[in-house]
This record gives sequence, C-alpha cells and structure tokens, in this order.
Amino acid sequence: GAEMRRVTLPADSSRGGVLTDGSVLVVTSNPDRTSPVKRGLFILDNILGTPAPPPPGNVPALEVAEKDFKDHEPTLREALTLHREKPLCASCHERMDPLGLAFENFNALGMWREQERNQPINTAGKLITGEAFDSVRELKQLLVTKHRLDFYRCLTEKFLTYAVGRGMEYYDTETIDKIVQRLDKENG
Repeated sequence: GAEMRRVTLPADSSRGGVLTDGSVLVVTSNPDRTSPVKRGLFILDNILGTPAPPPPGNVPALEVAEKDFKDHEPTLREALTLHREKPLCASCHERMDPLGLAFENFNALGMWREQERNQPINTAGKLITGEAFDSVRELKQLLVTKHRLDFYRCLTEKFLTYAVGRGMEYYDTETIDKIVQRLDKENG
C-alpha cells in the first residue's frame, strides 16, 4: 500500500538501520556505480567523527587504475587495492575503503547483489583500529558495540553545533564528555 508501516526483518538480514537505508546507499554512490570511498567517508565523518582529509589535487580517477588489469575487468575492491599501493593514497584509503567495501553487496541504488562484474563480492575488511569483520552485519555490530562512544561523541558534537550555531571549541569538551557518558550509561 501507499501508507507507512513497520516492516519486520529476519534476524540475519543485512538491512536495518541508517547505514543500509536506500537513501544513504544512493547518496553515497556515484550515478553509475557504487563508491566505497564515499560510503567509507560517510561513516568516518558521520558515525565515527574522524573525517579524512581532502584528497590531493592530482589524484587520478579510480578508473585509471582499472587500465592496469589486462586479463579481466577488475572489481572495485581490486582497483582500490591497486590505488592504495601509492603511499600518498594509502594513508587515507586504509581507513575509508574497508568501511565502504563492506557495503558492496548493495548496488548504486541500494539493491542487494551477490556479484560484481561476474565475480563474487567480498565484503570482509579490517578497521584501522584492528577489528576484523566479514560482512556489513558484522561491521554494524562493531560500530554499535566497540565504537559506540565514538558515535555518541560524533552525534553530540553535530547536535551541539546545530543547537548553538557554531563549531565546537576546547571549552565545550566537558559538556560533550558529560553527554557522552550519560548516553553510554542509558544505552550501555
């Protein structure tokens, strides 16, 4: 029907929550393909509160790396792996790519898929903090458990920025810490 209603998902569903919502998956994609970089940046900036610096101006498009593959059409994971071999690119992409690649089962429109370019999709990764995951479900579980304080801090800073109409300053730290502690106590 046309009306909103609650949908119950199976316990093993990869859907659920903001990160696998179609609108987030679409906005963090390119028009013609997914973008693990945009998806990873979204999580770093809006969930963990640790945005990556802007890329240097002379970084070639990812499609340039694809030309190095002569025997097959590479997956995004393969192209990003080649891109990360450049030291200038590696420092940021090691943080972003595993996060974004976890969502590769969702195409640019947020629809589920099992393959990319006739190859099975590998969603496994490892966070820069060392925790490994095999799927988007496991990544979301890591974010909810081991990185919940990062999320609480990020959300608190964004809400306070909106509420007071300015960026956070050093003297806001005590207030932010108290809110994060309260959120952790109420939700932990």
